Amino acid sequence: MGSAIHTDGLTLSFGTEKALDGLTFDVDAGEVVALLGPNGAGKTTTVRLLNGLLTPDDGSSRVLDYDPVTDGDAIRQHTGVMTEQSGLDERLTALENVVFTARMRGLTPQAAETQARALLDRFGIANRANDRVQGFSTGQRKRVALARALLHEPDILFLDEPTAGLDPEATRDVLDLLANLAAEHGRTVLLCTHFLGEAGRLCQRMAVLHRGQLRAFGRPDDLAARIWRGVPVELDLGAPADERTLAALRNGRGVLGAQQTPVGARVEVTERAALPSLVATLVQMEVPVFGAVPRPPTVEEIYFAIQDGAE
Repeated sequence: MGSAIHTDGLTLSFGTEKALDGLTFDVDAGEVVALLGPNGAGKTTTVRLLNGLLTPDDGSSRVLDYDPVTDGDAIRQHTGVMTEQSGLDERLTALENVVFTARMRGLTPQAAETQARALLDRFGIANRANDRVQGFSTGQRKRVALARALLHEPDILFLDEPTAGLDPEATRDVLDLLANLAAEHGRTVLLCTHFLGEAGRLCQRMAVLHRGQLRAFGRPDDLAARIWRGVPVELDLGAPADERTLAALRNGRGVLGAQQTPVGARVEVTERAALPSLVATLVQMEVPVFGAVPRPPTVEEIYFAIQDGAE
């Protein structure tokens, strides 16, 4: 499967501030990639460069084999963008906002309204189609913005902080919509976010940015294997492990490290076969053991391990 997005050494400065510094990565067609980093890491700048809205100082990129510097209009015919700020006209209704964008993309009035109503219905906002968006919640605005981004059935979706400002229920609903879009249509998605849970749920690969530089790129399990030498295991002891228990765990055969958790300890072992002797040691110490479960690191743990190493 070929690359839908390719960047090679993208570099851009705003005055003396370097927003991107030699950014290089590829996104395969049909893949969901999360671009992760704190505010100011370069996520939004990357999206704007890939859509031809900014010109790099150095480096190059290709989007569906178009050059954003010279082919920005062509790229925007094949991409949909949903930004943190929805960009909706609050004076217009939800339907009018979507129809206006459809007409700008060349649809006839009838086709524009038909497509707009279908998308608003698909995203659960049809009952507010004729209401002005100035009275909408943040979650409802996000749904209208997503409908606008998908009007022309784009090959690539750029999602810049799609759940920013949403409450937990609205976040879940938007993530459900995005997961279905990616799974059902094989659409390429570049998700820019600093909410790590949504990245873990949606992405196949993750790119970690730090001050405009790419610190790591790959599948979460591959990145974890580079960071941790062994197998992480969660020990449920019913309470945080005390220092005596942690010392015993760290001295156990095949143990690479141990740290306290709210319900016990997290131990890194060279192999799962080391677990029985560890549990036996705790039992001898009269430490209750309610569970010992190998658990791969979360996207959040991987991300912070990478960022901590970048400081």
